[in-house]
Amino acid sequence: MTQVTILEGRGDAAVAGWLAERLGAIFAAGDGPVTITVPGGSTPFPIIERLLDADLPWRRLVVWPNDDRAVPEDHPASNTGKLRALFERVGAEVATLSEMEQIPRFDLAWLGMGADGHIASLFPNTDPRVDEPRRVLRLTPDPLPPEAPFDRISLTIPALLASDELVFVIRGADKRAVFENAAAGRGDLPIARLLGAARQPVTCFA
Repeated sequence: MTQVTILEGRGDAAVAGWLAERLGAIFAAGDGPVTITVPGGSTPFPIIERLLDADLPWRRLVVWPNDDRAVPEDHPASNTGKLRALFERVGAEVATLSEMEQIPRFDLAWLGMGADGHIASLFPNTDPRVDEPRRVLRLTPDPLPPEAPFDRISLTIPALLASDELVFVIRGADKRAVFENAAAGRGDLPIARLLGAARQPVTCFA
């Protein structure tokens, strides 16, 4: 397990500033595309809106969703559709998750986490494996969240681990307790499996 850095009390603007600084360093390290994966849900989108105010070469950015609901991209529940509306207006490319896609290595993987310890759409009932041979899965959460009762398509643990660094943004004391238990090597939730296998730097805004 890698060392985990927990940064407390950072609001959306501070998280966006940190991400802008990290992406700026990655852009400056080369002249090719920069590839990241980002979460859906309610937490990231206000941060992304602030992040995109930064003066960065967004046309070099390729953005992959961590996961999405199995709905058309113009559906209100589509993470990909929301990401397109934000990132494409500054010239970044947004990829569509598909079981047939070749998933790249990510310069940065930004993740959220549920109170049940799920990451992306890798819920506890799906028994996500560190040695999963596939990089993308279609699956059904159980129970289905009432606010989004849809099948999911998700990056797997190996796909997320194929990244230079992992960044989490979690909100609330209940989620923080779950994350800290996982970071300490306790339990077998999806987040614990991911962190237990991680070898890259991990930063968590809690």
